[in-house]
Parts: sequence; C-alpha cells; structure tokens
Amino acid sequence: MDAKTTEIKQIATQLLAGMLANPHIYAQVSEDLAQGVQEQDLIVLAIEMAQRLIDKVEKRDT
Repeated sequence: MDAKTTEIKQIATQLLAGMLANPHIYAQVSEDLAQGVQEQDLIVLAIEMAQRLIDKVEKRDT
C-alpha cells in the first residue's frame, strides 16, 4: 500500500468518525451493526471527501 492510499484511508476514517458522531447528518443509525445503506453511504462520502482534500493539497503544492 502506497503512502497516498494510507493517507486517504486515515483521513477517511477521521471524517467518517466525525460524521457518525454528528446525529444531524443522518436520521438514525440502522440496527444492522453499521452495515446498512446509510452507513455505507457515509463511508463512501468520507472516502470521496478525503480524496478531494488530498487532491486539493497536492494541486496547491505544485
């Protein structure tokens, strides 16, 4: 795993934790142990946000 992939995963994890901790983002966590559609949507969103943040930083540094 390269450094960029690791960095994206770390940022995505932090974003996801913040989103899950904020009850205003989603109506209710599903009862199927974070495997529901709502949770999967938040995971995908966190990964996309992390990737965009890294892309912006890399463009700014070039």
